[in-house]
Amino acid sequence: MKVILLKDVKKLGKKDDVVEVAVGYAQNFLIPRGLAVAYTDKSKEILAQQQKDRAISEEKKKADALKTAEKFKKIYCIFKVNVGENLKVFGAVTAKDIEKQLMDEYGIEVDRRKFIDFKPLSLLGETTVQIELYKNVIGTLKVKLERKE
Repeated sequence: MKVILLKDVKKLGKKDDVVEVAVGYAQNFLIPRGLAVAYTDKSKEILAQQQKDRAISEEKKKADALKTAEKFKKIYCIFKVNVGENLKVFGAVTAKDIEKQLMDEYGIEVDRRKFIDFKPLSLLGETTVQIELYKNVIGTLKVKLERKE
Protein backbone atom coordinates (compact mmCIF):
# COMPACT_ATOMS: atom_id res chain seq x y z
CA MET A 1 0.00 0.00 0.00
CA LYS A 2 1.32 3.46 -0.88
CA VAL A 3 1.18 6.17 1.78
CA ILE A 4 2.31 9.78 2.08
CA LEU A 5 4.26 10.42 5.27
CA LEU A 6 3.02 13.36 7.33
CA LYS A 7 6.02 13.25 9.69
CA ASP A 8 9.52 11.79 9.60
CA VAL A 9 9.38 8.06 10.39
CA LYS A 10 12.58 6.31 11.42
CA LYS A 11 13.85 3.74 8.89
CA LEU A 12 10.97 4.58 6.53
CA GLY A 13 11.29 8.10 5.21
CA LYS A 14 10.93 11.82 5.72
CA LYS A 15 7.88 14.05 5.73
CA ASP A 16 6.08 14.21 2.34
CA ASP A 17 7.79 11.06 1.03
CA VAL A 18 5.61 8.56 -0.83
CA VAL A 19 6.50 5.06 0.37
CA GLU A 20 5.23 1.53 -0.15
CA VAL A 21 4.39 -0.31 3.08
CA ALA A 22 2.43 -3.38 4.12
CA VAL A 23 -1.33 -2.81 4.33
CA GLY A 24 -1.47 -3.83 8.00
CA TYR A 25 1.41 -1.52 8.94
CA ALA A 26 -0.32 1.40 7.25
CA GLN A 27 -3.81 0.72 8.61
CA ASN A 28 -2.83 -0.35 12.13
CA PHE A 29 0.16 1.87 12.87
CA LEU A 30 0.93 4.76 10.51
CA ILE A 31 -2.54 6.11 9.72
CA PRO A 32 -4.08 5.88 13.25
CA ARG A 33 -1.05 7.66 14.76
CA GLY A 34 -1.26 10.47 12.20
CA LEU A 35 2.10 9.58 10.67
CA ALA A 36 0.74 8.95 7.17
CA VAL A 37 -2.28 9.16 4.87
CA ALA A 38 -3.27 6.77 2.11
CA TYR A 39 -1.90 7.71 -1.32
CA THR A 40 -4.87 8.68 -3.48
CA ASP A 41 -5.38 11.13 -6.32
CA LYS A 42 -6.79 13.69 -3.88
CA SER A 43 -3.96 13.29 -1.34
CA LYS A 44 -1.47 13.52 -4.22
CA GLU A 45 -2.98 16.88 -5.28
CA ILE A 46 -2.97 18.15 -1.69
CA LEU A 47 0.69 17.15 -1.31
CA ALA A 48 1.63 18.93 -4.54
CA GLN A 49 -0.18 22.09 -3.41
CA GLN A 50 1.49 22.00 0.02
CA GLN A 51 4.92 21.63 -1.56
CA LYS A 52 4.18 24.52 -3.91
CA ASP A 53 3.01 26.72 -1.00
CA ARG A 54 6.07 25.76 1.04
CA ALA A 55 8.40 26.65 -1.86
CA ILE A 56 6.73 30.07 -2.25
CA SER A 57 7.01 30.67 1.50
CA GLU A 58 10.70 29.70 1.48
CA GLU A 59 11.40 32.08 -1.41
CA LYS A 60 9.65 34.92 0.45
CA LYS A 61 11.67 34.24 3.61
CA LYS A 62 14.91 34.21 1.62
CA ALA A 63 14.00 37.49 -0.13
CA ASP A 64 13.22 39.09 3.25
CA ALA A 65 16.56 37.87 4.61
CA LEU A 66 18.41 39.35 1.62
CA LYS A 67 16.64 42.70 2.17
CA THR A 68 17.64 42.66 5.83
CA ALA A 69 21.25 41.85 4.87
CA GLU A 70 21.21 44.92 2.60
CA LYS A 71 19.83 47.05 5.45
CA PHE A 72 22.68 45.85 7.68
CA LYS A 73 25.19 47.45 5.28
CA LYS A 74 23.70 50.87 6.13
CA ILE A 75 23.30 50.31 9.89
CA TYR A 76 25.95 51.33 12.38
CA CYS A 77 25.22 50.26 15.97
CA ILE A 78 26.92 52.52 18.51
CA PHE A 79 27.09 51.65 22.19
CA LYS A 80 28.26 54.08 24.87
CA VAL A 81 30.05 52.12 27.60
CA ASN A 82 31.67 52.94 30.91
CA VAL A 83 35.43 52.66 30.83
CA GLY A 84 37.84 52.34 33.72
CA GLU A 85 41.59 52.68 33.95
CA ASN A 86 43.63 51.34 31.03
CA LEU A 87 40.53 51.76 28.82
CA LYS A 88 39.00 48.58 30.25
CA VAL A 89 35.27 48.33 29.53
CA PHE A 90 33.00 47.63 32.49
CA GLY A 91 30.80 44.74 31.46
CA ALA A 92 30.46 43.86 27.80
CA VAL A 93 28.09 44.34 24.89
CA THR A 94 26.31 41.04 24.30
CA ALA A 95 24.28 39.64 21.42
CA LYS A 96 21.18 40.42 23.49
CA ASP A 97 22.17 44.12 23.60
CA ILE A 98 22.67 44.22 19.83
CA GLU A 99 19.39 42.38 19.26
CA LYS A 100 17.56 44.90 21.48
CA GLN A 101 19.08 47.92 19.73
CA LEU A 102 18.22 46.55 16.28
CA MET A 103 14.61 46.05 17.36
CA ASP A 104 14.24 49.38 19.20
CA GLU A 105 15.96 51.67 16.71
CA TYR A 106 15.47 49.96 13.36
CA GLY A 107 12.53 47.59 13.85
CA ILE A 108 14.62 44.63 12.69
CA GLU A 109 14.02 41.40 14.54
CA VAL A 110 16.93 38.96 14.77
CA ASP A 111 17.49 35.92 16.93
CA ARG A 112 20.60 36.24 19.09
CA ARG A 113 21.26 32.52 18.63
CA LYS A 114 21.90 33.23 14.93
CA PHE A 115 25.00 35.34 15.65
CA ILE A 116 27.99 33.56 14.11
CA ASP A 117 31.01 32.95 16.38
CA PHE A 118 29.97 35.85 18.60
CA LYS A 119 31.82 36.68 21.78
CA PRO A 120 30.72 39.60 23.99
CA LEU A 121 32.42 42.83 22.91
CA SER A 122 34.64 44.36 25.57
CA LEU A 123 37.11 46.49 23.60
CA LEU A 124 36.58 50.07 22.49
CA GLY A 125 36.46 50.60 18.76
CA GLU A 126 34.70 49.21 15.73
CA THR A 127 34.05 45.57 14.92
CA THR A 128 31.84 43.59 12.59
CA VAL A 129 29.30 41.00 13.66
CA GLN A 130 27.91 38.32 11.37
CA ILE A 131 24.33 37.11 11.70
CA GLU A 132 22.82 34.18 9.83
CA LEU A 133 19.48 35.54 8.64
CA TYR A 134 18.48 32.47 6.61
CA LYS A 135 20.15 29.40 5.12
CA ASN A 136 23.29 30.69 3.39
CA VAL A 137 22.25 34.35 3.87
CA ILE A 138 24.61 36.13 6.24
CA GLY A 139 24.31 39.77 7.21
CA THR A 140 27.31 41.77 8.40
CA LEU A 141 26.65 44.47 10.94
CA LYS A 142 29.07 47.20 12.09
CA VAL A 143 29.18 47.75 15.85
CA LYS A 144 31.17 50.45 17.61
CA LEU A 145 31.91 50.80 21.32
CA GLU A 146 32.55 54.37 22.46
CA ARG A 147 33.58 55.80 25.79
CA LYS A 148 30.69 57.23 27.80
CA GLU A 149 31.41 60.81 28.83
